[in-house]
Amino acid sequence: MDFCKARWKVPALCLVTVLVQASLSACAPTPKTYIVQMAASEMPSSFDFYHEWYASTVKSVSSSQLEDEEDDASTRIIYNYETAFHGFAAQLDEEEAELMAEADGVLAVIPETVLQLHTTRSPDFLGIGPEVSNRIWSDSLADHDVVVGVLDTGIWPESPSFSDKGLGPVPAKWKGLCQTGRGFTTANCNRKIVGARIFYNGYEASSGPINETTELKSPRDQDGHGTHTAATAAGSPVQDANLFGYAGGVARGMAPRARVAAYKVCWVGGCFSSDILAAVDRAVSDGVDVLSISLGGGASRYYLDSLSIASFGAMQMGVFVACSAGNAGPDPISLTNLSPWITTVGASTMDRDFPATVTLGNGANITGVSLYKGLRNLSPQEQYPVVYLGGNSSMPDPRSLCLEGTLQPHDVSGKIVICDRGISPRVQKGQVVKEAGGIGMILANTAANGEELVADSHLLPAVAVGEAEGSAAKNYSKSAPKPTATLSFGGTKLGIRPSPVVAAFSSRGPNILTLEILKPDVVAPGVNILAAWSGDASPSSLSSDSRRVGFNILSGTSMSCPHVAGVAALIKASHPDWSPAQIKSALMTTAYVHDNTYRPMKDAATGKASTPFEHGAGHIHPVRALTPGLVYDIGQADYLEFLCTQHMTPMQLRTFTKNSNMTCRHTFSSASDLNYPAISVVFADQPSKALTVRRTVTNVGPPSSTYHVKVTKFKGADVVVEPNTLHFVSTNQKLSYKVTVTTKAAQKAPEFGALSWSDGVHIVRSPVVLTWLPPQ
Repeated sequence: MDFCKARWKVPALCLVTVLVQASLSACAPTPKTYIVQMAASEMPSSFDFYHEWYASTVKSVSSSQLEDEEDDASTRIIYNYETAFHGFAAQLDEEEAELMAEADGVLAVIPETVLQLHTTRSPDFLGIGPEVSNRIWSDSLADHDVVVGVLDTGIWPESPSFSDKGLGPVPAKWKGLCQTGRGFTTANCNRKIVGARIFYNGYEASSGPINETTELKSPRDQDGHGTHTAATAAGSPVQDANLFGYAGGVARGMAPRARVAAYKVCWVGGCFSSDILAAVDRAVSDGVDVLSISLGGGASRYYLDSLSIASFGAMQMGVFVACSAGNAGPDPISLTNLSPWITTVGASTMDRDFPATVTLGNGANITGVSLYKGLRNLSPQEQYPVVYLGGNSSMPDPRSLCLEGTLQPHDVSGKIVICDRGISPRVQKGQVVKEAGGIGMILANTAANGEELVADSHLLPAVAVGEAEGSAAKNYSKSAPKPTATLSFGGTKLGIRPSPVVAAFSSRGPNILTLEILKPDVVAPGVNILAAWSGDASPSSLSSDSRRVGFNILSGTSMSCPHVAGVAALIKASHPDWSPAQIKSALMTTAYVHDNTYRPMKDAATGKASTPFEHGAGHIHPVRALTPGLVYDIGQADYLEFLCTQHMTPMQLRTFTKNSNMTCRHTFSSASDLNYPAISVVFADQPSKALTVRRTVTNVGPPSSTYHVKVTKFKGADVVVEPNTLHFVSTNQKLSYKVTVTTKAAQKAPEFGALSWSDGVHIVRSPVVLTWLPPQ
């Protein structure tokens, strides 16, 4: 008999029971965490509370053969969700999960997933210095106090970036709390940090209990990432902030007078979706206005993406959600967080850099970047032996990558070592060189990184260089009889041209789920960003690094996301009645696509002009976003009509409608009809067919105003906008227009352009993408 499949009911205290129990425990499937979405309106009247219904549902599908534990079902439930999402997370085996999907009232059963972190000159670069932010956060707006919720690794409350000096009482609307734990008390919250919570049930259910001797089961941040993102979004001004003297100045968040609520969802083993969902649910209930989520995994179907579903619920409650686009660039189709109700943020550079120079023995100077500041400086007047241990084959040599255990002292002692990027962390390569007796490192980009430079606080003198410069250094080291070099460091340099540039690591479109929805939405500063740091973490995040700093410089879409969240808080403070879609529209339609040399913004991966697949609508312009003139609004019903174009089953659609009475009205001919601030038209079956999309704009500028349209000329199609003039006579008046696209000559590659409305003061710009799919 197959004990693994048999269902047993045998008397207690029986030898057979003992044998069956032993057999079942040996072959029973391992339970996993599943997120179960329920139709709240279908709870049977026999239950008084949702959690009773949930426990009964779990019990009904339980494959456990021993029924002597009445509350077994309740103990298997690790979360109940009530606000942005209705349902629970529970430990189930595969068979139970399949049965659960068929149970009454169940809308969806989603397996637990693990998301990863997408790891201050920026306010000035964005044009929101003290005078602008002070004007926005005037006394007249005190009733519209904004709270930014940050889902991350926690917070370091002692940082001066979280000082509550000059802030009024905690907003009366706020329902959050300060959760205590080891190293964190209620005294760590103040009028700036108004809330701090932790979520770990999903993590522990999958990975076992948190080791509390090494990891703090409290909101305190031991990693630094959460402190950095929270301070970037809403940090208070701090004078003389710097990292080892680099990037010195005033560190200030985008919305320095906004409140912060920290939701710790990431632990040493990752960020688990059931915990993230619980945090979003709680944050919305607490009363946050904006959510900053610098996390992501792969691209899942909307109805299988728990963060997408939770963000939809947050949107319904008026909460703006910003998410990082991911760091999987420059590969195309590498984006995460693709839902149209999420603002997806890519990364770009600023006009600040940290130059360093490699001077080779042949007199050639190679320019790179570095944040090194230590006692082991090399003399610019002296030359030192340089070595590259890679070969000429296309296969990477572990020694060329400077991986742990690959470098021998007799090869590198007393030398500058050239290390290729890849596989191991950049700073760790320098540690390997140092431990083997090397005196410096040239960190060379490979083809995957191109010419993009990211500065690091290295543990020995080190300079990061681009692929071309790195190849030159490697060729010299291989060809010269006695190759030498030296390294020098130039501190902080402002006014870098061109900037901004789209970061090579920033994930790219097109949107793999829905080509008609352009992603990313915008780009924002995400390279070499200075912000507050945890006192428990080294600036390199290496355990062997004993240095501690108050501020650190990081790069990633994790850094660009809180920039947008903070600017969204500024807009919310100025326009408290605006919907999340209106705020997103303001950010997108005022974004710019040219750098500070007045040329099209470039892509660091190619050195060529970037496209909307890299930069979305463009680089955010916060001051213009405060007064956009017109906005594209989208409500819950519109998003549901969009979902009706996504070939979902009625049950899949109900993960968003929740209410079984809601049905598709089929008012959209395609996903292009969603009132999105970007226009993406896809020719599929009939390339020569004329396609029409419709948009509605709301006047948020002067009551009486007239806008004229301007649209790019395309090679492959004629684009006609009707009407070509919009006359507004009142504030909040809505007017519609249609865009008809007729193919002239189908193009093999997408075409990019723009549609802009202007009244002479405001320019309301939407990127336009035309895509011709090959015949099936």
